[in-house]
Amino acid sequence: MDSGLAGKNVVVTGASGGIGSACARAFAAEGARVVVHYHRGKERAEALAAELGGAPVIGADLTVETEADALFTQARDQLGSVAICAAVAGVWPAADEPAWELSLERWEATVRANLTATFLTARAFLREVQRTGRGNLVLVGSTAGRFGEAGHADYAAAKSAIQGGLLLSLKNEIVRIAPLGRVNAVAPGWTYSPMTRESLDPEVVERVTRTMPLRKVASADDIARAVVVLASDELSGHITGELVTVAGGMEGRTLHP
Repeated sequence: MDSGLAGKNVVVTGASGGIGSACARAFAAEGARVVVHYHRGKERAEALAAELGGAPVIGADLTVETEADALFTQARDQLGSVAICAAVAGVWPAADEPAWELSLERWEATVRANLTATFLTARAFLREVQRTGRGNLVLVGSTAGRFGEAGHADYAAAKSAIQGGLLLSLKNEIVRIAPLGRVNAVAPGWTYSPMTRESLDPEVVERVTRTMPLRKVASADDIARAVVVLASDELSGHITGELVTVAGGMEGRTLHP
């Protein structure tokens, strides 16, 4: 089925990372014109852009509102009006720190890098939508936001807010400026990516997949396909405010001994 994404201008944040780069490739495969955003991974972003035939590359710290705004201004200057945003950028702090040991500094940094960055991205994109009267936004959360994650309460809280209150508010607000505009979210479970690769040794995979009927870790492409489907009006035109969990059927309980 034709996704209808050919020729659409798409901003993918965090495109230098595993899930973000997979999303950029997936949109490009549908004929979309992709803006590759990065924060620190400039070389990876430039390599991806070259792979995509010379896609625009824009660096921005999305926790800084002027830089988040500038990302979309520059994208418009280079490609024209942005029709779709995949807000993938986020940070998972690797260290396991229970709440009684969790510093306020780490809490605030994690919330800022995930929730605040996503808000500023969404706000900047919606200002573009206000100009054109059309657009779709896909937020990327995490199963940590559904089930919690011991040792990572900061990350779980930020992702829960993204795929809960923020998602449900934005899907009601976007129609004020774009009658057919949609906002949805994807919650990846354990996924092979540069952010998690060091943590996913065979012992960890054996343990975490005990909560999943499909006893495997997702690929970044698994997540990207869900993002693309939600971004497409042809494939998901009457779906908004929904959270799609891509986690092999993960539950908050052990299914396997």
